[in-house]
Parts: sequence; structure tokens; C-alpha cells
Amino acid sequence: MNHSLPAPDVLRSALAGLLDGLPPSQTAGAVDRLISHYRGVVPTHAPVLRDRSDVAAYAAYRMPATFEAVRSALGAFRDAAGSWTPATHTDIGGGTGSASWAVAEAWEDAETPVATTVLDWAEPALAVGRELAEASGLPGLSTARWERARIGSALSLKSADLVTVSYVLNELTPDDRRSLVDAAADTAAGAVVIVEPGTPDGYARIIEARDRLVAAGLHIAAPCPHSAACPIEPGTDWCHFSARVSRSSLHRQVKGGSLAYEDEKFSYLAATRFAPDPAPARVVRRPQIRKGQVLLELCTAQEQLRRETVSKRHGVLYRAARDAEWGDPWPPHSAEPAS
Repeated sequence: MNHSLPAPDVLRSALAGLLDGLPPSQTAGAVDRLISHYRGVVPTHAPVLRDRSDVAAYAAYRMPATFEAVRSALGAFRDAAGSWTPATHTDIGGGTGSASWAVAEAWEDAETPVATTVLDWAEPALAVGRELAEASGLPGLSTARWERARIGSALSLKSADLVTVSYVLNELTPDDRRSLVDAAADTAAGAVVIVEPGTPDGYARIIEARDRLVAAGLHIAAPCPHSAACPIEPGTDWCHFSARVSRSSLHRQVKGGSLAYEDEKFSYLAATRFAPDPAPARVVRRPQIRKGQVLLELCTAQEQLRRETVSKRHGVLYRAARDAEWGDPWPPHSAEPAS
């Protein structure tokens, strides 16, 4: 496969190859089971993905959106991390490897590909993940290791520069969740990136993890512009963002949708052992563009939420505000702060 193609295109092509030959009725049935699972109470005593048909359905149904969410989180993290580059990466509960695809793309230009190890307790997911990785042609994926491990309090981790935990905490008991976050903090030599669904419950899990990582001595690099307490009052709102996902014809067929895109809502956290350079503020809601002005809802380095109005008199900053998107740092590097 041509690894010069953008990673999302490579992933879509690999997924198409994965489903080639599987009866549509079999895939549809597996998708229906997965939808029921993710909308209900998640059992924690056994892997959700039972066999290859489950894994194939999950990969086609969820991988493009999970990849884009992690990709977006890593983009914000890299802005704060500067030139830092991981040599090693552990993808905890990585399943078919969505986060590993995002990591491979994020540091694709590194002199040496990031050495990734994917840990998951579902052997069918690891097998399919390995198959997709080998088809990708991406250097950081073709050399990845895929290892079976029980994700929870008994998990034994080796040190790695970067540890990712994406869409995993919701599948664990509270005790296992806390133990896993602590283990990630202990073994991450450089950074921990955690991504969860952009729901109130997902945000609550992110905040719990954030508190534990800060207590372990890590610094918040993104999305927060500080490591102090989150200024959002519990129960009143939740911090989440959105990633645009382009749908292939296969993706539309599997998800039963007609639009060429969807928006994946997610919450995330990036924390570092080293001192990061976080954004002065971050746009935490969709900017409201009105005649001659843009209203920005910001989380600021002053540990508070603030609405900022940027008008035409701000010149370059106004033009930047019109281009600003939900989740962007503020102000952008190319513009001067408003007075």
C-alpha cells in the first residue's frame, strides 16, 4: 500500500480490504450488537469483541472516528510539546490500533519510527490490528508489537516515552480505572494521552484521570492551559471537542448513514513529565460569528472560563478569530493578543 497517501485514506483502504468477502448480513449483525453494547452498561468481565466478525464490524464502525479523535488530541499535544518526539509508545487497550495509527502519522517524519506496543485482552482484535498495520505501509505500524494483556489493575507495563489510553476507561471498573491511570503515570517517561467519548460521563473520567496525573507530578499540556483545577463546575457542563470524520462509501454502508461526514465528540487529556508550553487559552465552544465580531468561549491560563469578543478593530486577530475552530489554541501564533 502507498504510505505516501494521507493516513485517513490509507486506513479507509485497509478497512475496505478487511471487510472484503464478509457477508453484509454478518457485518450488520455484529454492528447492531456493538451499538447495543456501547449504548448500554458495559460489562467488564470479558472482551467485547468476541470473534473476527465482531472485530471487522467494530473496525469499520469505529476506527475512522476514534482515529480522528486521537489525531486531534495529538495535534494539540504536539503544539504544547514542541520538538519532543517519542522513541517508544505503549497503546493500552489499543484493540485494532486506532491510537497507534494516529501516533504513527503524528511522528511519521521522525528519523526513526516510533516503536509501538499495542496491548489488549481480545486476541481477535490484536490479530486484525496486526493485519491492518501490515497493510498500511506506515513505518511506525509495520514494526508494531501486538500483545495480549488483561487491561486493569493487574496490568504490568514497561516504561515507554508515550502512553496512550483511548476509549478504554469506560470499559473498566472504577478500581481498575484508577489503577490503570496510576500505572500509566508511573511508566510514562515522557507523556500520557487519554481520550474518552465526549459525554458528561467521559469528561468525568477524564477529570478523575487528570487529578491523578497531576498528583503524580505530571504537567497538563492540553487541552487545558494550566494544571490547576478545572474551572467547570461539576454537573453544570463538560469539556469536550469535535473531530470531523470523512465517511467512505463503506463507512456509510456500515453505519447506515447518507452524509459524507460525521462529527466525533470526544474529551481528552495530555500530560507530560517535562514542562510543556500550553496554549495561553483554548476555544472550548464553537465560535459565534456575528456581523463585525466573533464571540469566543475560552478556558484561560488564569484558571477561568471567559468570553472574549474580537471585533474588526482588532485587525489581524479578528481575521484569525473568523478562522478559529472549536478546540483551537487562542490566540494563534500568527496573531497578536487582543487589547
